[in-house]
Amino acid sequence: MSRSTVRLAILVLGLITALVHLVVLNVTFVRDTGTPDLLFTLNGLGYLGLLAAFFGKLPWISDRRTVLHYLFIGYTAVTILAWAVMGARNFIGYATKIDELLLIAALWMHLKSES
Repeated sequence: MSRSTVRLAILVLGLITALVHLVVLNVTFVRDTGTPDLLFTLNGLGYLGLLAAFFGKLPWISDRRTVLHYLFIGYTAVTILAWAVMGARNFIGYATKIDELLLIAALWMHLKSES
């Protein structure tokens, strides 16, 4: 798989995860409680921030490519672990975890292609 294809996969998978946390899960939470969920919102914003850094929009971290890869992989892994502990076992939950596992794989492939 080419580097540009892997980068596109990272962008698409990262945006899917960010939008699920920022929009889909918050809409459900607002419907149930009347207010947005802070953790979903922060998690979605974290993904957007990591994507911005990955694609060079935050130069203070974008210059540290290896650290950024590991940070992004770790953040995604922590999200999966948090879901395993307290997440809903429904279609959205499982679909998002598959997306996040694919994101980790794409990040790992990109990291190894830089070496």
